[in-house]
Amino acid sequence: MSATTVVGVFALQGDVREHLRVLTDLGVRAIGVRRVSELEECDGLVIPGGESTTMSKLARTFDLFEPIRQRIKEGLPVFGTCAGMIMLADRVEDGTRDQETLGGLDITVRRNAFGRQVDSFEGDLDFAGLDDPVHAVFIRAPWVEDAGPRVEVLARVGAGPAAGRIVAVRQGSLLATSFHPEVDGGDDRIHRLFLDLVVGAGAGTDPTTPPT
Repeated sequence: MSATTVVGVFALQGDVREHLRVLTDLGVRAIGVRRVSELEECDGLVIPGGESTTMSKLARTFDLFEPIRQRIKEGLPVFGTCAGMIMLADRVEDGTRDQETLGGLDITVRRNAFGRQVDSFEGDLDFAGLDDPVHAVFIRAPWVEDAGPRVEVLARVGAGPAAGRIVAVRQGSLLATSFHPEVDGGDDRIHRLFLDLVVGAGAGTDPTTPPT
């Protein structure tokens, strides 16, 4: 991975530092994004876990909401985790009355689907394109209620009351997980998958082609 590749992390709210650390360790230039000038530098963007309604309001306040939405429409690779998945969803169940999302993913997500903070949990998931399971940390996580025909389902909960629920998806240059891959410091594979999308977009490859 080239150090000239710039990947931003939406830095107005959420677990920003963890993503910056993983991305830096993978050899890219990772920057916090708080203003449009920083967004304009980015070859890819991560929207971290946090609180989705707060994120959208802060993005409006700092005049980032529409610029990010436009960059998504233009094909900017974006990786959303937990609240970031909600921000990328076209539709939200159990959202607030004034809930806004950036959109781009043809999915319906349910906020706090797994329960409150006390219902947070961890588990191993089979993940498309990866040989070994991913250790997933769910913290007040959403899940995907339904996904459109162009959405590739990458992971589902394997067991328990939520068995079969969709928790990772990809559509073109957009990737999203219900869980927090950045908190498991020893596993950077999902971030690597995202960086493959960033490199592919820069090389002009078709981002709608599923990974092999």
